[in-house]
Order: sequence, then C-alpha cells, then structure tokens
Amino acid sequence: MRPVSIPPYISQLFNTNPTAAHTTTLIKDRYQHLSKGEPVVSIVMPAYNEEANILQTLLSLSNNETQWPVEIIVVNNNSADKTEEMVVSSGIPCIKETKQGITNARNAGLAVAKGVYILNADADTIYPKDWIEEMVKPLASNDKVCSVYGRFSFIPIGNTSRFTYFFYEYFADLMRWINKIFRDEAMNAYGFNSGFRREQGLTVEGFNHPPGTNEDGWLALKLREKGYGKLYYVTNIKALVWTTDRRIQIDGGLFKGTIKRLKRMIGL
Repeated sequence: MRPVSIPPYISQLFNTNPTAAHTTTLIKDRYQHLSKGEPVVSIVMPAYNEEANILQTLLSLSNNETQWPVEIIVVNNNSADKTEEMVVSSGIPCIKETKQGITNARNAGLAVAKGVYILNADADTIYPKDWIEEMVKPLASNDKVCSVYGRFSFIPIGNTSRFTYFFYEYFADLMRWINKIFRDEAMNAYGFNSGFRREQGLTVEGFNHPPGTNEDGWLALKLREKGYGKLYYVTNIKALVWTTDRRIQIDGGLFKGTIKRLKRMIGL
C-alpha cells in the first residue's frame, strides 16, 4: 500500500530550513557517525544549482541507520549558486565536474568512489532512514543481482495535490510492470534511487550511454548483458524515497507530463 499523505518524518526533513546553522551542524555530526571506517557504500549525488534542496537531502542521508560504513560524494556540476559552499560547510565531500551533464557528473563520482557498492542519489529527494540498508541488502546477499532500483513517491511543489499523485503513482507502477514484462526492466532504473557494485560498473564504462537513452537505465542494461546478474526491484516500504515533482512541472504539469511519458513509452 502506497502512502496517501507524506509521512511526518519525511515532511519534517523536507521542511528543514537549509539556511539555519543547526542544519549543517546536524549533517556534520550524523555524517561523522555514518562514515566511520573504510567505506563499503558510496552514495554519489550530482548537483547543479541545488542550494534550496541539497541540505535537506544530505540530512536525510546522514540520518540513515545502517551496518555499513558510508561515504557521500556530491559532484558539483558547474553550479552558479551556493551549492558547493553549503555542502562543504556541512562536512560532506564535494568534487567538481566542469563538463556539463548528468552522465559526466555521475561518472566523476564513480571514478573517486571507494565503496564496494554505489548508490545513486539526487539533490531534490528525501531518503528514509532505512534506504541505504534496504538498497544494499540484495547486492550484499546475492551475487546474482547486478543492480537494484526502488520505489518513489512525489512531494508536490506545484498545483497537483498529494492525493492526485497517490493514484498517479499506482498508474506509474503499472507502467513499470509493462516495461518489465513487455519491454525491458532496465527502463525502470532511475538515477536517484538505484545501485550496483562499483567494480562491475567500472568494467562497463560507467554511465556512458548511446544518444537517446538514459544513463541510469543503460548502466543497468550493460551490467545485466555483461552477465553480472539480474535486476532487483526493492519494494520494501522502508526504502520508499520521496522526490519533488519539479520535472513533471517542467514538462507542463501532470497531464502534459503523463502524455509525454506515454508517447515516449510507445516510441512516438
């Protein structure tokens, strides 16, 4: 069952004031605990002009509870705002990638990551406290799993209500089922909620992909075709992430965005 409303824990994180001094202090303190020891998990997060969102995301990640030592790597992809300054002040490692584009940013993070497992995150998403543990579990326990991807729900920032998104998300679940059965499950892998083994990712040239395809789904496809195993859909509600609907708003709203996605699905 998907949640109709935004859980209080997620809402509290999303509404955290990113300019408040205690926000950076909280992130720094919690990240020091999370990153103790040689990293087993590397979370790579591209960022481009995310000063309004990124500290809330980093707070949600640093607040995770997991058995694994974790490093978080933010990749500043030519931000013109205070993104990098805010990340550094919160004690999170931040590298620069001057070649513009999400693929370049993700590859830059992958190149410096030290963990056995890579988790992909985005700077406008709130992650529940069990996200790391639940996403890594299939990779750590089954060598026949090459890539994991999870579920997500929307935090409205436009005019669409959360109640409307509740039904839309079930429709999106149906589309993912259609992808898995009739098209390719790799299409369901999203860059803000997926993971893989670092060494295997490097052998397939990371996130490089042909024109007209997406970097995240194509990586999952390459890993599977290389023979590293199958994809695994993490459905546990404890791993459900919450992302803003800004991409839908950029597409013109829910109706226009849905039509656009349907056309893409049938190849128009």
